[in-house]
Amino acid sequence: MRKSHPVRRVVLATAATVSGVVLLLALKPASDPAAASAAGAAPRQPVAGQEPQGGGQARAGSGTVTGKAAQTQYGAVQVRITVAGGKITKAEAVQAPKGGLSDQKTQLAVPRLNQEAVTAGTAHIDTVSSATYTSEGYRTSLQSALDRMKSASPGATGSAQARTVTGKAAQTQYGAVQVRITVAGGKITKAEAVQAPKGGLSDQKTQLAVPRLNQEAVTAGTAHIDTVSGATYTSEGYRTSLQSALDQAGG
Repeated sequence: MRKSHPVRRVVLATAATVSGVVLLLALKPASDPAAASAAGAAPRQPVAGQEPQGGGQARAGSGTVTGKAAQTQYGAVQVRITVAGGKITKAEAVQAPKGGLSDQKTQLAVPRLNQEAVTAGTAHIDTVSSATYTSEGYRTSLQSALDRMKSASPGATGSAQARTVTGKAAQTQYGAVQVRITVAGGKITKAEAVQAPKGGLSDQKTQLAVPRLNQEAVTAGTAHIDTVSGATYTSEGYRTSLQSALDQAGG
């Protein structure tokens, strides 16, 4: 029997190994983009209408706005709303009828009206039973606030540019009272009396009353502020001029 030559066995083994490697490479799927393109596979396209992550835009229409005071048979109603992303997120009555039976009706109606304003997002809200006048006044002032928000420049926020408005001078028994306010973001940020009764006892009453009235105007954000004891006429004149300034400012 002829013996196989050792060199020949090595050559045959090497050839078998090379053939196996070639076969494995031919069967391996293309896993990289370049290989896929070479094989004729179409690249993956984004789904129509799908936005890349982080591509959304913030909705315009945000800030705090106070509507005009609506006069009713039992007193004024004035509504302030906070809007974010074009929706009402908070509603509150900064003025409402008070005194006697009105206190009970206001406590009953206003929380419900506030909630309905947020839920509905419009001034088309239901009348609260037994509080018809308050409900009507609320809707009127709410619509005024919504109109102000719509007329604001696109993308405006609660940090709107401040502006200063001077109300009409209100004549009193002891002299004129005139109020100037600074408004920013729908709120009073500063109030001052540019005219007030003076001379004799009036000087003392003015020094006592005006600083308190200024502070109350900023705190309340409306002309619905208390009378300072001992300075009734000055307080009444202050409220009248303050409301004039608010009307000019659209609040």
